[in-house]
Amino acid sequence: MTHTNLLVEQHIKSHMSRLQHIDELAQKAEKSGDARAQEELQALKQEQNKLADYVQQFSNQSAQQFLQTAGPMVMWEIVAQRLEQLVEKIHH
Repeated sequence: MTHTNLLVEQHIKSHMSRLQHIDELAQKAEKSGDARAQEELQALKQEQNKLADYVQQFSNQSAQQFLQTAGPMVMWEIVAQRLEQLVEKIHH
């Protein structure tokens, strides 16, 4: 396996880990029962589903294809940050 392939594999694993973190945050927000947050939570879950689709697509690509199309992964950080803020707002 080439160095590029290893880097791509690590990148995909990193995003899978982030997806799991997003899932955990969403579950925590759901369990809060905060009705005010439910609309935002549903919107974030839709974004999460889109991001999960991206990861699936990336995992099926070659390393070269992945490197050319990985730009949308920045969205992971944005969704995770918004979920963290939502959970923090609910619990304060």
